[in-house]
Amino acid sequence: MSVPVIAGLGTASPPSADQHELWDKFFSRHFSGTTRALAERIFENSGVSRRQAAVNPLIEDVSDWPTERRMRRYQVEALPLGKEAVGRALTAAGLSAGDIGLFVVCSCTGYATPGLDILLARDLGMAPATQRMFVGHMGCYAALPGLGAVSDFVTARGRPALLLCAELTSLHLQPSSARVDTQQIVSHALFSDAAVAAVVVPGGRGYAVRAVTAVTDTSTADHMTWDVTDTGFRMGLSPKVPQVLAAHVRGLVDELLASHGTSRSEVDGWAVHPGGPRILNVVERELGLHPSALDTSREVLDEHGNCSSPTVLLILDRLFRAGPPPRRVVMLAFGPGLTLYAALLERHA
Repeated sequence: MSVPVIAGLGTASPPSADQHELWDKFFSRHFSGTTRALAERIFENSGVSRRQAAVNPLIEDVSDWPTERRMRRYQVEALPLGKEAVGRALTAAGLSAGDIGLFVVCSCTGYATPGLDILLARDLGMAPATQRMFVGHMGCYAALPGLGAVSDFVTARGRPALLLCAELTSLHLQPSSARVDTQQIVSHALFSDAAVAAVVVPGGRGYAVRAVTAVTDTSTADHMTWDVTDTGFRMGLSPKVPQVLAAHVRGLVDELLASHGTSRSEVDGWAVHPGGPRILNVVERELGLHPSALDTSREVLDEHGNCSSPTVLLILDRLFRAGPPPRRVVMLAFGPGLTLYAALLERHA
């Protein structure tokens, strides 16, 4: 059986936009009355200073676009972004596209058939026999089941596999409304665009994927939603989400670590999806982490916002490039269900 090892990561982002400029020049006019004052406070406390947008509302307002037009634009923007991320990951791993046995694509912000998996496999020169899997509508945690799928393939087949997470949340800006809708305001203040690819190979130097695990609390299924509407995809985000995470995250992490004979004190790298500042604060408190343990997650939130599924991989990339590199990493991401996913990585020589 082969040990699945992350041998290369590649990131790609569209142009960046300043959070204050987005508020001053667009969103301050998107809301009105008492809603505007509430929205301004939420933007100020988002923990975000810059975000990336394939479709920047300062240049192009898509808030009234029908879903069909947004989906056509998705392919235009997602293909080159995904190609850039995959190319960088393959280069880092020292492989070519033809070496890939399984290609998994995660995205919940756009759909088309043929999908990104087929179009990118064609454009990048993957073999006709390359297997593919498309993972949709898992939201912010999709990178971890995606990582589990490619790792299982590598273990079973002894061949390299590739994961791509690509999200264009900027395409789903909702129409302005005088009605107070805190969930939409939070979404507009946090979300961003990115693509990150990871190459997983059998053995060698990198980070071994030791385990991927999850817990879903279906009693809170209505706390996080992503509905397809006539004007794009609409986010539902309950303020009770941090409470649900608080109830489950310690047990999930401790069980994962105990199954591999280790504990929280022996983890020196934490890649925690920054769904927002409150999410990070809850994880830090419930796991009893040092205040600096989630610095990288907070930095990514500050500089990139919440990019949905690629975000935890952006954090991982930053951890890997920091010095000294961590020996043991726990990845955590959260999304609809409510679902919590965790993965354990260890440096592999």
